[in-house]
Amino acid sequence: MILEDVNLDGQPVRMTLSGGKIAAIDPSPGPASRTILPLPVEPHVHLDKAGTISRCRPEAPGLFGAIDAMARDKANWTAEDLRSRIEAGMQEAWQAGCRAIRSHIDWDGPAAPLAWDVASVVAQDWASRMPLIRASLSAIDVVGDPDLGPAIAARVARDGQVLGAFIYRHPDLANRIPFVFDLAEKHGLMLDFHVDEGLEVEATGLDLIIAEATRRGMGDRVLCGHACSLSIRPDAARAIDAMARAGVALTVMPTTNLYLQDMAPGRTPRLRGLAPAQELRAAGVPVLFGTDNVRDPFYPMGVHDPLESLRLAALSAHLAPGSWVDAITTTPARALGLADRPVAVGEVADFLVLPAPDVLAALARPGVPRMVIRGGVPQP
Repeated sequence: MILEDVNLDGQPVRMTLSGGKIAAIDPSPGPASRTILPLPVEPHVHLDKAGTISRCRPEAPGLFGAIDAMARDKANWTAEDLRSRIEAGMQEAWQAGCRAIRSHIDWDGPAAPLAWDVASVVAQDWASRMPLIRASLSAIDVVGDPDLGPAIAARVARDGQVLGAFIYRHPDLANRIPFVFDLAEKHGLMLDFHVDEGLEVEATGLDLIIAEATRRGMGDRVLCGHACSLSIRPDAARAIDAMARAGVALTVMPTTNLYLQDMAPGRTPRLRGLAPAQELRAAGVPVLFGTDNVRDPFYPMGVHDPLESLRLAALSAHLAPGSWVDAITTTPARALGLADRPVAVGEVADFLVLPAPDVLAALARPGVPRMVIRGGVPQP
């Protein structure tokens, strides 16, 4: 297979595929009519919640209204219901071209929830196509409780997955966060925190995570998500610099952050709650874009498609999208512990082909069309 006049890293090239690999990349006179990108990596979704909005409408606005609605809907979470919705999310991400996906799974007590077991079965079924990495998602006062957290961490470790926590102005964070790090060190686990998902300057759980990661030299094993309070904190620059020094990465979620933050009925939001992606990356923090919630009380629209996250991030954070492709490809791959998969001679021919001369033109409209190449073969 030969791809003529394609844009690879800003240069028009002629690419030859053979035996499932990239056999040659040669300069082309151009102009390019199509653009090649590495397969994206989805670092942050909630497959256990996805697709519930039709039966699960929040009664109150904002993050905690969505949390309450989701808690009520859990009565509907049978194995059949969970499997159907998780499979649908996986298929949507696969069709979008994802090479791997990390999903958070709600975990409210010491025993593994049904959703964890169902997601584990789905992960086994998909293992040869697209890894489904699972991260437990417990409130910090659950996983950080010495009577509850050890059982959660032991099960997560047994399954070879990721330990996670939700942190938002909980009490006793100065003790609970170090305890979660203790569990991660004991079991050799990666950590993934939902942190400071709100618009209060007092929401500074991120600082405690950074301090603990720095003290233990664990920054490259820690991924944080949201950090909405950075958008209004007067000392945000100090926190960002500390984060960069620690090596802690941050996932920004444009859909849910824009949808939930500063939400009040009958009033246009003034504060959008998006973590300052430009300043974070300029300081050296690895910045990722995640899809987060899809068609559930936290975000009632959306698709499992990192290209759509990049498109919305470009709009909401005033980014040049061609300069931020790494936020949905190489940066999340590294943050999730995946091997680099460059589009280069001798590498497996896994990539996207977008029918546009550059990334900006490709993202100009929602529903970005694409050809997904896996192992040198176009995906049907």
